[in-house]
This record gives sequence, structure tokens and C-alpha cells, in this order.
Amino acid sequence: PYKINEDLTLKNRVVLAPLTRARCVGNIPGLPHHVEYYVQRASAGLIITEGTAISIQGDGWDQCAHIYAPEHVEGWKKVTSAVHEEGGAIFVQLWHTGRVSHSSFHGLQPVGPSAIAANGIAHAKDGLKAPYEVPRALDIEEIPKIVEEYRHAAQSAKDAGFDGVEIHAANGYLLDQFIQSHSNQRTDKYGGSHENRARLLNEVIDAVLTVWPSSKIGVRINPNGNFNDMGATDYYETFAYVLKQLDKRNLAYAHVMDGVAFGFHGHGEPFRIADVRKFYNGTLLANCGYSKDKAEGVLETGTVDLVAFGRVFISNPDFVLRIKNNWPLADPAPFSSFYEYPGEDPAVGYTDFPLYSA
Repeated sequence: PYKINEDLTLKNRVVLAPLTRARCVGNIPGLPHHVEYYVQRASAGLIITEGTAISIQGDGWDQCAHIYAPEHVEGWKKVTSAVHEEGGAIFVQLWHTGRVSHSSFHGLQPVGPSAIAANGIAHAKDGLKAPYEVPRALDIEEIPKIVEEYRHAAQSAKDAGFDGVEIHAANGYLLDQFIQSHSNQRTDKYGGSHENRARLLNEVIDAVLTVWPSSKIGVRINPNGNFNDMGATDYYETFAYVLKQLDKRNLAYAHVMDGVAFGFHGHGEPFRIADVRKFYNGTLLANCGYSKDKAEGVLETGTVDLVAFGRVFISNPDFVLRIKNNWPLADPAPFSSFYEYPGEDPAVGYTDFPLYSA
């Protein structure tokens, strides 16, 4: 067990990593297959949901979940209550995709810190693949509205019965776009120095703190990733600064993608757990490419406190029981099932992976 705050002791140190699965038909959570997916994986010490859009403009993935309208709250209530009935704990990941959204989702020009398009192909609506659009640089007067959207989503999460929230500041989405000099070339108080580029993240944390105590807020970062065309030459200094800021917050955890299995920008050596611990002393959730043996190693040394597993949980909904009992793992799920499903049934490749049977 691991005590994450005064109200929540996790039954084990295995975390279900946030996984975009594109199964929320109409962006509404809580349909039967969606509830079942999380119930099947409730043996994890903590579930972190898929990235969940905090606003219409924040949506950047087909059939992703939303969390800002009453119908979203009601849908998520079905998920949280079912997970709690299974003895599980669940945080929602608050997500704004920023410049890597696409106008096909909402009829709006994507927004970002600067009018710099990401290189690559966007996952647009209805399976359309199209080049990333040039985003509109947010006016400084608009930024408080973005911060308020995070606060409102955090309140919606509380109303929906979540145990806490994770602020997604990784993988080339809006907050990460502001943090990294590669995508942020502003000349106002949100650009330039490490302090300025981290300002929006700090303001979002402050806003969420009006709803949740710090011990129920996690923050996810990825110093190493190149996903969504990220990676800046000053990555080490930037994320050292961000971690120092997070260290002051007494968070539920910092969720750091220290591995390179999700891609590596190559601007120097990877930012490892030893580097993280130079700047951050709180509860640390490590993620990206961990095996059972590697996870046990870092947990036994006390280097990290929790380890998140992602893709292995897709085809092994009972992953915790399999590693506890040394049962073999199922074959990996085909990549084709990660974000899409054949035909009309979203449960296919989602909730139809069997539990272990001797």
C-alpha cells in the first residue's frame, strides 16, 4: 500500500497510465463499455483516465472524453462509482491539446503559445489525417479564460466523484507547448525565460488549487519526448526549473515520463529518474517502458514511489493479478486497436480481452 494523501491509501503501487483509446462516442463518458473498461482495471492502485478535454477547443482527438458540461459530469459519475465499488481509486487527466488540435473537431482555429505549426499529421475528426494547422497565438487577454477552463474542469471532476485530477503538461499539448522554447516564442510574460514559459502551468495549478487540495493534484511532464513535434535544446534546464516549481507544491505526485519508449528528441542525454530526484523530492510516479522487473527494482530502492503501466494494461486488464501471481502476460494488443475499432461496436479491442485462466 502507499498513502498518497490523508484520504487515499493506494492498495498497491501500480498505476494505470492515461491511455487515449477513442471510445467515447459523441465525447460522452459513462457508456456501458466505457464503465466496464475501467472496472476491469480497478485492481490497479490508481487509475488515471484517458486525456479528457477541458473545453470544446481543447478537443484534439476523435471520440475522446470531455469534462465541462453537465452531461459529461453525469457520465463520469457512472465510471467513478463503479470503480469505487471495486475498491479502486481514480484521477481524471485534464487535457487541452492546443496547437495539435484540428478545426474539424470544432470549427475553430487551434490555439497555442505562438503561431508555429507542429510538423506532422493531425488525427482529425472521423479518422481524417491532415497536416497540422498553423495555430493562432493566444492573446495575453485570452489566457485567463484558458486558466478558468482548467478550474471549471477540475470542479466538474470533483462533482463527478473523482479522487483527484492530473494536469496534463506533457507530450506536446497546450501546457507543454508553453513550457518548451521549441514551440513558445512569445515575447510577453508567458515567453522567454524558464519562469515565463512555466507561468501558465503555475497559474493552472493555482486555479485547480481553489477546487482541490494539492495532495489531490498530480502533474504530468515529459522532458524526453518528441511526440507532437516536441523537444528543445534547453530541455534539461527547462524541466529542472519545472520540477523545482512542482517540488514546492506538495502534490499528490509528479508523473514523469523518464523513459524514451514514447520517442526521444535526441537533444542530449535522456532525463532520467536520477535527474528528476535532483530537483523533486515529493511522490514520484515513473512511466514509459517499464517492465515488471525494472519497476520492482526502482520501487525497492525507493527511487520512485509509483510506476505507471500503459499498453500492457490493454490486453491484460488483470495485469496486477498476473504480476502478483507470476501468471504469463497475454500477447500485446494490436496497434490497430489502440485508437480505432472495426465496425460499430466500440467494445471491440477495448473490453474483450480475457482475464487469465489457467
